[in-house]
Amino acid sequence: MKKLLIRVSVAFVVLVLLGMLAIRFFLDGAVKRGIETVGPMLTQVEVKLDSASISLLSGSGKLKGLLVGNPTGYKTPSAIQVGDATLAIQPGSIFSSKVIIHSINVQAPEITFETDLKGNNLSKIVANLQAATGGGGSTGSAKQDSKASKKLQVDDFLITGGKINVSITALGGKSATVPLPEIHLTGLGQGPDGITAAELTKLVIQTIEKEAVQVSSSAVADLGKDAAGLTKGLGNSATGAVDKVTKGLGGLFKKN
Repeated sequence: MKKLLIRVSVAFVVLVLLGMLAIRFFLDGAVKRGIETVGPMLTQVEVKLDSASISLLSGSGKLKGLLVGNPTGYKTPSAIQVGDATLAIQPGSIFSSKVIIHSINVQAPEITFETDLKGNNLSKIVANLQAATGGGGSTGSAKQDSKASKKLQVDDFLITGGKINVSITALGGKSATVPLPEIHLTGLGQGPDGITAAELTKLVIQTIEKEAVQVSSSAVADLGKDAAGLTKGLGNSATGAVDKVTKGLGGLFKKN
């Protein structure tokens, strides 16, 4: 009888462990599929994720290899690339109507800020997200987002060690790299209604764009000067073209 009880206990423990592993694999796959399926619907650009890993016991998680592509018409390969991002989730909230995320830490993202002096790739993605959250007159997309994702609460969102690759289409794709200032957002979706995935993504990319515009202004001005130097001796038409670009830089940054 004692041996039978031991065997039953061991079998029960094994079944529980297998169940937890199955749930974890399902959850990890669901996070990856959700990001790669819902992400493009909201942003209207390619979104890929190499892997997701979330522990049901501790609530700790990691996302690896996140890539956000560029809108149609932009020439650089991507808008955002993230090697690693860590999460701390309240485990019991994963299967509730509102997922509580205590922290998100994004390490060393690579941002591409591509501009034609009339607009930029990040602002276009924000506009797409604005439409998805109902701000652009696309109520269908907003309803789709509401059904596709749970409500979220993010207590702390930190981005550190990032860099911005500035690319100016009007200067033949001439580029420069500048550091991205630390971005720290707190208390997101703490009300009863929470925040949707689209609203969170829009807020984060909006903040990144604002910082990118500010820190890129001096780099863009230097690129304009370099281009002006390269056109010496090429004739009035080339010099005039660079003058237009240089004047256009000021207008772009005034918009932001």
